Formats: sequence, C-alpha cells, structure tokens
Amino acid sequence: MSERGPEIRRGLEAILFLADEPLSLTVLAQAVEAGRREVEVILRELASAYEQRGSGICLLEVAGGWRLVTHPEAVSYVEQFILASRHARLTKASLETLAIVAYKQPVTRHQVSSIRGVDSDGVLRALLDRGLIQEVGRDGGPGRPVLFGTTSQFLERLSLSSLADLPPMGPLLDDAGAERAALGPA
Repeated sequence: MSERGPEIRRGLEAILFLADEPLSLTVLAQAVEAGRREVEVILRELASAYEQRGSGICLLEVAGGWRLVTHPEAVSYVEQFILASRHARLTKASLETLAIVAYKQPVTRHQVSSIRGVDSDGVLRALLDRGLIQEVGRDGGPGRPVLFGTTSQFLERLSLSSLADLPPMGPLLDDAGAERAALGPA
C-alpha cells in the first residue's frame, strides 16, 4: 500500500457512506485519484476489518460495484428504529388536533371538528392509536359523546411535568391576531 493508503481509505469510506448505489472500482479509483489495484486491496481490507470487529455495517461487492450495507444481524434494530421514527412524526392535522385536545380537554369529537373546521375523526383515531390521547369520559349532553384528553405519554413526549407546563394560549392568540391585522381585511 502506498503512503497515501490511510488517506485513500478515509476517502473511500466517506464516499461509500454517501453512495446510494454500488460504486464500481473504476469510479472509486478516480474519486480518490489512486490505482484500481490499490483501491481494490484497500476495499477488501476494509470489508475484512468491518467483519472482524463485528461492525453493524458490511462492505460488499455487489451488482458490479462496492457498497456499504447494514449487517444482516443488525437489520431488526434498523427496522425497529425506522418504525419508531415514523411513529414519532406527526402531521400538521395531528398537531392541530393534539393542541386542541391539550388546551380544551375534556373535549368531544364534534368540538374538535368545529374548532378545526374539518372532520377530525381520522386524526383523533390516529392520536388514540399512538397513545397521545385517550377517552376520559362521556359528556352529559344528547347522545353522551365521548370526551377526549391527553395521556401521560403525551406529557412524556413533550417533556412536560403536567398540563400546567403548557405555554399560555394568550400570547399565541395575540400573535395570530396581530398577523391578521397586518394582512388587512379578508
């Protein structure tokens, strides 16, 4: 290996980390300005080093090129992480609905839909499924509609000790009113 070996190795790792498809030996050699033979030796050493140290990634020669991939024994962890991160994201509609429930609880489905101006059944079901809201009782009015409130998981996700830690609504409403006034008559 040349005296540039460590530099070439570093460059190859960085390029392979960013690549979203297998890269040919020719492309990699051109990218690091080294000979194909030297690059191939370094790639094989890298692949061996990942395997020997029990790394969560593998360097494989696949589909006519080289690619960094998740080690097969780590796939379940990656899947779990991806599912959890998808679960963590909330849509704008979910955030609006969650804010209404948090500030107005206990609140009925109809009240949430009236405030949002659109049917909120699906969003409420999604928030129930995620454990961020729950049924907290029944309203005494006609039909005895379900009342919704936030859960302890909601507090945990927002790092709140209690609902009293929610920011006051007054300043938020004042900002919205100031924006409407600045825009002029509708």
